[in-house]
Order: sequence, then structure tokens, then C-alpha cells
Amino acid sequence: MIKEFKNYLTAIQGKSQKTADEYEFDLNIFHEFLKRRYKTEEINIENLRKVNINDLHAFIGYLAKARGNSNKTKARKISCLKSYFKWLKKYKLIEDNPTLDLESPKIEKRLPVYLSLEDSKKLLDAAKDNKRDFAILTLFLNTGLRLSELVSIDIDKINKDTLTIIGKGNKERTVYLNNACLSAITDYLQERDSKEKALFISNRKTRISQKAVEHLLDKYLEIAGLSGKGYSPHKLRHTAATLMYQNGVDIRALQEILGHESIATTQIYTHTNQDQLRNAVKLNPLNL
Repeated sequence: MIKEFKNYLTAIQGKSQKTADEYEFDLNIFHEFLKRRYKTEEINIENLRKVNINDLHAFIGYLAKARGNSNKTKARKISCLKSYFKWLKKYKLIEDNPTLDLESPKIEKRLPVYLSLEDSKKLLDAAKDNKRDFAILTLFLNTGLRLSELVSIDIDKINKDTLTIIGKGNKERTVYLNNACLSAITDYLQERDSKEKALFISNRKTRISQKAVEHLLDKYLEIAGLSGKGYSPHKLRHTAATLMYQNGVDIRALQEILGHESIATTQIYTHTNQDQLRNAVKLNPLNL
């Protein structure tokens, strides 16, 4: 049953392989839980038809107590269960969807971690002598690309000041390249010696891996004196989004740039820094 649902996610809903694998992992945990709860060696459709809200609440409790899952992790698994039972109901494999009244735990929203403009410049300066690495960091900090998107860039997908990528959920989108990106890419291509279609290649002349990019970022963070602060490729995405928003980019435009399906996801970048808060208080007309 899980394999059929996984095929549905990728083939029909267009979910990425990573998302489908995560759902498969979550559902295997759920099925193992049901085996113990129902005292059976295998979970079939008859078992799934018996699942009720009490079983689901017991599962969430198991995730918290036995597996130590955080609210965020539990929320992801609940989302998975909702999709799973919705699929079962849609194809008339079950009569009732027990997840309709299943609530997700409250998730504490944290402000995204990002580099200041000054620290971003320090990071770029640390990589200035390596054209490939400088181009990688420049694209991260100017476009807000995801790590998976950056390593998947092909040279033939660059057309003047635009770049076509396959983003989250296998959705194609256009990324616009500013002068800093175009200059960095041009400088890198002038010394790049390979027929590989990937833009960024490793020392072996093959497409650079996500792990290699993570390692090179760690190296330059240390050179720039910024190591040990939890920065990662995704934090560079946060940085690009935050700096663009703080410099006047409209929230709707930012949503398109980042490839967010929902504006709610983009709104985490509308946080203000401490100087903005301090200046806001100073503008109070009662500040005499």
C-alpha cells in the first residue's frame, strides 16, 4: 500500500523523490505502530479501515514519548498521514477518513538565521581567489537558490540574464541573474575546462555534489571568522531573502524569486532587525 501511495506522490502529484522517501519513512513507522497496537504481523486495507481518531492520537503520543519527536517532526508526520488517508478515501479504498479532525501541534516560529550585509561581504571576500567557489557563494547570496537547485544548474539553462531551474516539487521556474551573478559566472567559465553540462563541477570534472558545496562553505566561513554560528547553504538562502526584503523587495516578488508555493512561507522573511525596531520606537510622536 505504501509503495502505491509513493508512486502516486511522484507520478501524479509531482512530489520530489526526497519528499516521497520521507513520506515512505513516516508511513513505515505508522504501520509498525499499528502492527503492535492491532497485534498483527501485517497491515492490510482491512486494518486501515479500522483506524480511528483514538489510534491516531495514540500514534502521536508514541512519537512524542517513545521516539522523542519534536512538535515540528510530529506536524510533518501528521501531514503525511492526512495525505495518505485522503488518497485512500479518494480511490475508495476506505469509507471514512479518520484524519479529518486530527489537529497538528503548535510549532514555535523562530526567526530565520541569516548573515548581515557586512558578514556576507566578508564571506565573499574569503572566496575571491577561487572563481568557482566565489561564483557559488555569489549565486547563493544574490538569488536565494536552494542547495539542490544550485548543484543541478546546467550551462545550457542560462540564457542572458535568466536561469531556468527545476525547483521543489519538480516545478520549473525562472531565476533572474543580476550583474554580480553574471560577472562571477563569466569569470568562472573562462577558466573552466570541461565538456560537462553541469555549471559547477568538482575536481573530477563531474557535477559538484551537495556535500562538496557544504564543505566549501564551511571552509570559507572559517576563513571569514564566521564558523560555529550555525550557517549553512540554506542560511545563505535566508540571507538573500532577508537582505532583499530589507532593501525594498515586495513580498509577492520575493515569493516568486524564492519559488514558494504559499505566501505564508515567504512571510518568515519579513522579520525586522534590531536597528529597525529601535528606529521604530524613536519615531513615536510621544518620544519628546
